[in-house]
Amino acid sequence: MQLEDLVTIKSLENEAWEALEKTIMYYQGRPVGTVAALDGTVDALNYNQCFIRDFVSSGILFLIKGRTDIVRNFLEETLKLQPKENQLDAYKPGRGMIPASFKAVSLNGEEYLEADFGEHAIARVTPVDSCLWWMILLKAYVAATKDYSLAYQPDFQYGIKLIMELCLATRFDMYPTLLVPDGACMIDRRLGIYGHPLEIQSLFYAALRAARDLLICNGNQDIVNAIDNRLPVLRAHIRKHYWIDLARLNAIYRYKGEEYGKGAVNQFNIYVDSLPYYELDRWLPKTGGYLAGNVGPSQLDTRFFALGNLMAIISDLASEEQSQAIMNLIEKRWQDLVGDMPMKIVFPALENEEYRMITGCDPKNIPWSYHNGGNWPVLMWMLAAAAVKTNRICLAEKAIEIAQARLRDDEWPEYYDGKKGRLIGKQARKYQTWTIAGLLLAKELINNPSMLPLVSFEPFTAEQVSRACEFEIDSFDS
Repeated sequence: MQLEDLVTIKSLENEAWEALEKTIMYYQGRPVGTVAALDGTVDALNYNQCFIRDFVSSGILFLIKGRTDIVRNFLEETLKLQPKENQLDAYKPGRGMIPASFKAVSLNGEEYLEADFGEHAIARVTPVDSCLWWMILLKAYVAATKDYSLAYQPDFQYGIKLIMELCLATRFDMYPTLLVPDGACMIDRRLGIYGHPLEIQSLFYAALRAARDLLICNGNQDIVNAIDNRLPVLRAHIRKHYWIDLARLNAIYRYKGEEYGKGAVNQFNIYVDSLPYYELDRWLPKTGGYLAGNVGPSQLDTRFFALGNLMAIISDLASEEQSQAIMNLIEKRWQDLVGDMPMKIVFPALENEEYRMITGCDPKNIPWSYHNGGNWPVLMWMLAAAAVKTNRICLAEKAIEIAQARLRDDEWPEYYDGKKGRLIGKQARKYQTWTIAGLLLAKELINNPSMLPLVSFEPFTAEQVSRACEFEIDSFDS
């Protein structure tokens, strides 16, 4: 690489850091998060708030740089916003939920944090993923700092248990996966992902692993047992029923319908004619595969959802063989899944009558835009983490090279439109915080692969568990 190129890249990184610094939100004089975007040309709506899912990429980046105070403050303040009492009011958030976002508000000289659990959001979507991302960031904080004092405080232990009780509650459902409505995750608008979407299952699995480590000491054995019971069946369920490659496609193609009883092969009663199997036959490479977007009664959503697949690799929800196959697919279908801006949130887009019926004619989710086939630079850090995990660094380096050639000139947009991601999103905010953090974090993970354990949810060692439990006993004794 030429010296001039190195200087340009360094300048880009410095500008990105300067932009990220401007997004930091302060509450009572302390940094507590980052606002979603700093685009002063449009109405702020809720982009001037700190979103739990948005902050995770910034939070991990701050941890890598040793700026742990902002992450600790964020975890402490958002935990205080968690409802601790059972609510029978259908319009109030349930016990254990973490809000979608929050903002600092001043009233009569008093400053407080105002939480949004979806009651102000467009379409009033429920933030199911917030508590899962919160757990993931808490584990990253402990892994980075070895600061058990935070996670083992009684209020944190109680908060973690409430999240686990919410996720592991007795329910009507008969699957190990988590049942959620449409719009409950990063795709927070109607896109036909109600039921058991892959993104939520990948985050759920990672959060369970994080919670198990943080609850492993005295007094939590019942929840630890529940987690231990759920993890293997969830993993087996996803690896078997969500997996699609040519061998699996052949098996599905020959499915019989209307099977009854425990011996049924087609357990979800998938009707083959509902699947685009000829398109899949052309699109799937011989050595590639991926986890389906959703599985449910008579439903196999064969769209490729990037976040769910990348997080499945990072968290070991996908097997080693499946992880390599997913990376093979990304490499072989680079123009479809990455194109001119890493990376496409879902492929392919819903079009024509399917778009109108499933999205409700959503003008923001027109084909190849926003959630419906748009390209989201924030996904770069997950691609980088998956590349480090699978030893496919060259794919992440290629993606970073593509992104950094455009993002600064395009003013760090939220997302890109078009089949190849060549168009700045029609309604994309500029100076989107997680776009900036996504690039910086991707570069950090590639340059410092030793930081991967912050996001790969590796279990604590026996020595770490012993030290943590000793700390917990000492803290309770005092």
